[in-house]
Amino acid sequence: MDKNLAPVSSGVKKITTHVLQEMKMKGEKISMLTAYDYTMAKIIDHAGIDMILVGDSASNVMAGHETTLPITLDQMIYHAASVIRGINNCLVVVDLPFGTYQGNSKTALESSIRIMKEAGGHAIKIEGGKEIIESVNRILSAGIPVMGHLGLTPQSIYKFGTYTVRAKEEEEAERLIEDAKLLEQAGCFAVVLEKIPAKLAKKVAEELTIPVIGIGAGNGVDGQVLVVHDMLGLNKDFSPRFLRRYANLYEDMLGAVQGYITDVKTQDFPNDKEQY
Repeated sequence: MDKNLAPVSSGVKKITTHVLQEMKMKGEKISMLTAYDYTMAKIIDHAGIDMILVGDSASNVMAGHETTLPITLDQMIYHAASVIRGINNCLVVVDLPFGTYQGNSKTALESSIRIMKEAGGHAIKIEGGKEIIESVNRILSAGIPVMGHLGLTPQSIYKFGTYTVRAKEEEEAERLIEDAKLLEQAGCFAVVLEKIPAKLAKKVAEELTIPVIGIGAGNGVDGQVLVVHDMLGLNKDFSPRFLRRYANLYEDMLGAVQGYITDVKTQDFPNDKEQY
């Protein structure tokens, strides 16, 4: 991006898919984080984030499940509605959870409509390429913006059997490029690439006209997304190479709670000024 030009996102009251497209065209990187509740969404939006993903990662970080598979559509709608109430400016994308779109485009459309109507979401995200393109087409036909997701697709973890880097072999890499182009041709407004080689991700971003958002996909893409609990250091059990921690809130919160416990036990809290 030309440093002499003002960022596309500055001064924009609402980030839309059109704004994101303009950001890609002008070389301005796109910032995206997950959020699952009102308070966190309000902070992230106020900070100036471009997009919030209400991810099915809520299954892991909010509910304690080992995978993203258990979370339901009703639960995703609950989280998405909470986030929507907390934001003013950013675009909110909501994951379609496992079982709400695979193999049945009618179900995919019904699931997407529920997210848009009941939660007030701005767009949905869906994992997969050629195998789910019928669902993508049907959702788009209703005027609902769709973000694709390729590479490591956590809902397919039992098929892959591992969370290791995807598309390292030429055959899988070529298939990923084909799927990305297919999603763009269908009308997706953006694609997430998760945990793939940086060179491959850069190639995809260069060949697509729509924004490509990476997570563990290097810096040659159009933007980045991280799980907010990971980047804030709330989650200590997850340390992949691609994660940068911008805070250590686990230790900060632990210390605060321990201080509160001590003050209660020693009758230091509440003091004279903290009572009526």
